[in-house]
Amino acid sequence: MRISSIKNISTYSNRGMDLENDINDTNKYYLDNDIAVIYKKPTSVTIHKAEYPGPHKAVIKEAYFKTPSTTDYNGVYKGKYIDFEAKETKNKTSFPLSNIHEHQIIHLNKISKHGGIGFIIVRFTLLNETYLLFIKDLNEYLKNNDRKSIPYNYFKEKGHIINVKYAPRLNYLEIIDKYGGIYEKN
Repeated sequence: MRISSIKNISTYSNRGMDLENDINDTNKYYLDNDIAVIYKKPTSVTIHKAEYPGPHKAVIKEAYFKTPSTTDYNGVYKGKYIDFEAKETKNKTSFPLSNIHEHQIIHLNKISKHGGIGFIIVRFTLLNETYLLFIKDLNEYLKNNDRKSIPYNYFKEKGHIINVKYAPRLNYLEIIDKYGGIYEKN
């Protein structure tokens, strides 16, 4: 075996190590196999300063977000609108609520109110576990607790674990198929 082949193997084994890459790979699989159309939303930015060191080259030196973003991903699956936020935490015992913004929760509630399916995907990186938590269950927790974090055990109880596979990497749509209908319209 050539050394370059060994290098490619180790690089490939590290592929998809973070949540965003795993979701993007999954969404590409869904699109390529005509299962769903789900995209990462672009972040709206206003550029204030740029330098042009050469022809067809620009370096952005100063930029600002135009408006607060809503959530990370949206799309359509089996005629249903899907919208979700993806977050990672290195905390082993809880997910800090400071990682998700109030306007994102409001947005997911509006999606649910109008018949879409809203949820968050949270990866506990040190535990190597990824959960889908529907907005209804997130709301239930927020309504009944004053903590500044959601305990890991709440994800184990109310969330749905997304097992990592080869393809699709994080098949969150199988959870939508199984449980999504019961979570529509809060």
